[in-house]
Amino acid sequence: MLYQRSSQLFAEAEKVIPGGVNSPVRAFKSVGGTPIFVKEAKGAYLYDVDGNRLVDYINSWGPMLLGHAYPPVVEAVIEKAKKGTSFGMPTEIETEIAELAVSMVPHIDKIRFVNSGTEACMSAIRLARGYTGREKIIKFKGCYHGHSDSFLIQAGSGAVTFGSPNSPGVTQGTAKDTLLATYNDLANVASIFEANKGEIAAIIIEPVAGNMGCVPPKEGFLAGLRQLCDDHGALLIFDEVMTGFRLARGGAQELFGVRADLVTFGKVIGGGLPVGAFAGSAKVMDYLAPVGPVYQAGTLSGNPLAMAAGLAMLQAINSDVTVFKRLEEKTAYLEKGIRAVLEAKQIKYTINRVGSMISVFFDEREVVDFETAGYGNNDTFKTFFHGLLKEGVYIAPSSYETWFITDALTYEDLDFTIQAVDKVFA
Repeated sequence: MLYQRSSQLFAEAEKVIPGGVNSPVRAFKSVGGTPIFVKEAKGAYLYDVDGNRLVDYINSWGPMLLGHAYPPVVEAVIEKAKKGTSFGMPTEIETEIAELAVSMVPHIDKIRFVNSGTEACMSAIRLARGYTGREKIIKFKGCYHGHSDSFLIQAGSGAVTFGSPNSPGVTQGTAKDTLLATYNDLANVASIFEANKGEIAAIIIEPVAGNMGCVPPKEGFLAGLRQLCDDHGALLIFDEVMTGFRLARGGAQELFGVRADLVTFGKVIGGGLPVGAFAGSAKVMDYLAPVGPVYQAGTLSGNPLAMAAGLAMLQAINSDVTVFKRLEEKTAYLEKGIRAVLEAKQIKYTINRVGSMISVFFDEREVVDFETAGYGNNDTFKTFFHGLLKEGVYIAPSSYETWFITDALTYEDLDFTIQAVDKVFA
């Protein structure tokens, strides 16, 4: 495939946009080469500016559960846009989508809409701190919760020491309140609580990690975190920006049977438009202004176009009891096919999958946390990425990102992808 026009557009973009992109992973830095510029998308396919068709496995990093340009979502946005695009005042549709979301997700009474997953996680942490009167939080190495200062922290010298900023602009004062834990290691988390008794407001976690590749929780890990939070008076926050409304109708809480105190959403809940949300019990959520002391606001929060898109998406999911079964079956089929190819080619690999999230790591060792996610051979991944791209298959341009499967994929698309993997390692 040729990407001459994409290369030209990237050169132009670099002159006026930092790095030529508005989100760093789009820049192909970890795989090399020039980003692909998209012209349009429909169903399971991307169509780039050079006229190439690509089978899409990132789906806007998760939102396109039912495919690109899903007709009910597009129609809802068009009809709403005809009546105005923003008011800065309450609208009926905000209550309608809130009621639906609350009915679908276990253990939440109230939900507040914001404009991104980053904003949702930032707000949930502020609320947890305000509610508990404590300042420290625990996050896990390899979990990404957006680019708010509190989350851009890397590990310190030991399991219970303070973290340090891994981005200029994040202060040491902010970093000292973020404690780093190891994913899937309950003993490590318990030791952090013991070293910081009465100081930890919350744990925030991706219940299925998606930003170190797909990494599922070990049996009992999430339930163990729930117990630790109960024992120490801290809140448990599930960052379901990726997993919410994707892994199950009620997200990870439903899938794993573990209650979170606060849940953050994005991606699917906006139907592809910029939407985030955070939710919890009425007792906790009523600590928010204007009824409570914790301030959070947003001019475009609850934007009518975004609410229309999100409502149409949630209605579609809520009315189709088989959608998650179909997604599970398609992703399992893809996994089986890729495994067969890699086994036949004697390629060292590990595949992790939960529902419609899947990752291929090029190392045979089990991937359970950020350290083990780094074992994979990045040179092999680069070959894999560019080889698939050449064959017309687009996956995330980073070995540390999960693939997201859409229901718009046919079994012919899946077979095409498996055949493309075979050609890459021919």
